Amino acid sequence: MADDSRSTTRSTFGSYAAIGDSFTEGVGDLGPGGIYVGWADRLAVLLAEPAPDSFRYANLAVRGRLLDQIVAEQIPRAKELAPDLVTFCAGGNDIIRPGSDPDDVAERFERALADLTGAVGTVMVPTGFDTRGVPVLRHLRGKIATFTAHVRSIADRYDCPVLDLWSLKSVQDRRAWDGDRLHLSPEGHTRVALRAAQVLGLTVPADPDQPWPPQPPRGALEVRRDDVQWAREYLVPWIGRRLRGESSGDHTVAKRPDLLPLVRR
Repeated sequence: MADDSRSTTRSTFGSYAAIGDSFTEGVGDLGPGGIYVGWADRLAVLLAEPAPDSFRYANLAVRGRLLDQIVAEQIPRAKELAPDLVTFCAGGNDIIRPGSDPDDVAERFERALADLTGAVGTVMVPTGFDTRGVPVLRHLRGKIATFTAHVRSIADRYDCPVLDLWSLKSVQDRRAWDGDRLHLSPEGHTRVALRAAQVLGLTVPADPDQPWPPQPPRGALEVRRDDVQWAREYLVPWIGRRLRGESSGDHTVAKRPDLLPLVRR
């Protein structure tokens, strides 16, 4: 597994705020009470282990949010909370939109990161995934790679640790992805959380890049049947929302808007 030279040696954070979109909200990893869990919540559990009674965690992420919405709605709140650690993941929804320019998105991302790093403690920045084997998203691999290269360079300039998801081979397995093929499965979120903890210098209970159990090969008919079901269940509604100017995050609010003690489920 690739090691990132920007991994921080600090292993104790007293507070953590996560900002972003559906990836950071935890879509695809449904927990008790219909609340999404996700990698950020799972990372918070690992961060809290040294001092569970005093640790505080907020998750400001909302599904469907574009970069400028995250900058307007979440960064001011993160600066107000002033936690020891912030994870800043934004721009993914911009990149997958037709006609978007990854260079332009990166410029706006850098302005936001500059503002954030001047007001909080450590800011960890995730990269994009290598989507070569992900249906639909593999067609956007070039744009995602361009934006990812920008993100790594920007993180260098602001001395931010990088959560390198492009090199995390285990999430290139289809079992790491939810049925909608756009969000991670619970196991995918778990592996991202483990990798994030490693970047922050924590000892983790499992290797995030450990191989998946072998599976029998899938026939062409089974693959085609899955593709048809996916298109009917997910792709058509997604296109419909885009045509109507709607977002999956409309009328959705952050699940943990304040720095609160971490309640272990």
